[in-house]
Amino acid sequence: MNVEKPSKPPHQLAKARSLLEEVSFLYAAKGKKTITIDLKTEVVDDEVIHKFMLGPTGNLRAPAMTIGKTLLVGFNQELYERVFG
Repeated sequence: MNVEKPSKPPHQLAKARSLLEEVSFLYAAKGKKTITIDLKTEVVDDEVIHKFMLGPTGNLRAPAMTIGKTLLVGFNQELYERVFG
């Protein structure tokens, strides 16, 4: 039996992985750091998911949006300008 403490939010690693399976590109930002990953040729490891896709509580970072085959996580002005042109 696995019981989680109600005060601790659920870990969203599985949700992040399922989002990545549905898209071809990942753009993520955490402060001034950004990453761009072509998921057709690269594999995202758990370390990248924890660092760029999940916040300190284990939930998906906001804002997170899927636009066609592109997943955009976090906010960075330069990244948004590059993605949305």
